[in-house]
Amino acid sequence: MYLLELGGEDDAFAAREASSGAADVRRIAPGLAVAKAVAPERIRGLAYTHRASKLLGRTDADPASARALLETASIDREGTVAVRATDVHGSSGVDTGRAERELGQILVDRGFEVDLDDPDHVLRATFSEGALESGGGLEAGKATGDLFASEPDDTLEKTVSVCALGWLAAESVRDFGSRAPTDKPFFQPGSMDPLLARAVANVAGARPGATVLDPMCGTGGVLVEAGLVGADVVGTDAQAKMVAGARENLGHFLDSDELSSVGVERGEWHVARGDATRLPLADDAVDGVVFDAPYGRQSKIETHRLEDLVSGALSEACRVAPRAVVVADRSWAGEARAAGWELEAAFERRVHRSLTRYVLILERR
Repeated sequence: MYLLELGGEDDAFAAREASSGAADVRRIAPGLAVAKAVAPERIRGLAYTHRASKLLGRTDADPASARALLETASIDREGTVAVRATDVHGSSGVDTGRAERELGQILVDRGFEVDLDDPDHVLRATFSEGALESGGGLEAGKATGDLFASEPDDTLEKTVSVCALGWLAAESVRDFGSRAPTDKPFFQPGSMDPLLARAVANVAGARPGATVLDPMCGTGGVLVEAGLVGADVVGTDAQAKMVAGARENLGHFLDSDELSSVGVERGEWHVARGDATRLPLADDAVDGVVFDAPYGRQSKIETHRLEDLVSGALSEACRVAPRAVVVADRSWAGEARAAGWELEAAFERRVHRSLTRYVLILERR
């Protein structure tokens, strides 16, 4: 069993992305989840999971319980150790520095040597208290409109107190700041931030050996993130300006002989001008589709009404791939079902006061 330390403001969404790099993910406390197995190379490419650790055990979120757990736990490791403690969102009030010293002393008493600079093993001690939502239906944020119209409203909430101890197995690479939209060679207002772009690319199936399509690729942000985790990426856009800009961005970030920051070879990429409602691709040509749908009045749509564009793009996506992720400023769930999709999950991602992004995860019927 593995412990996952989640990041971001939406644990349900973070856990859903984590499922692309771990098996049987289940949230156990605010900011924490467990999984039966993890793929370390996939963990390194996650946006909203910071670390995965081999779970040693879990107890209540107080130092005394943590000490008792470590004193009695079976430890099958040799070499130097260090302890790193975290109070998730400051929820437990635990003095993490003191917890590190006390747990480190227990390891010393058990025969280990502490090395704070370059240890062979790092023991993660995570403390978390607070409300944990659980229940049926879609694991998502607050429902709006018809987003969850077909799902039961039986979400329950309970208060939990958890300390989890685990040996660090993998960490995600936190280099997203180097790819902020305004720092890319080609920028347009409204571009998706790289954290969300990486997350939706992962959920869509981006990984080495997979091909991901964005039929409304804009500046190419999602394609960049998918390519950095090893996927081959294909993009189309109706505007020649966007096609040229996306090519500039993908060339800047993906055309390199060096390994990417997550330790895999960067994927190949192709971008062309095209209509998302009439894709020049064969049936089942790609493994996953992801697109950021136009945002109504703020979007420039030259050849289609917005409803026709999104509906047509959903139909074409269903033809060329078994999975899709749609990001939009409203729920397109009804149009997705009409196009042949099942709504697997839906989430809200608040951007600022006037913009909430909805993320729909779709599986072909």
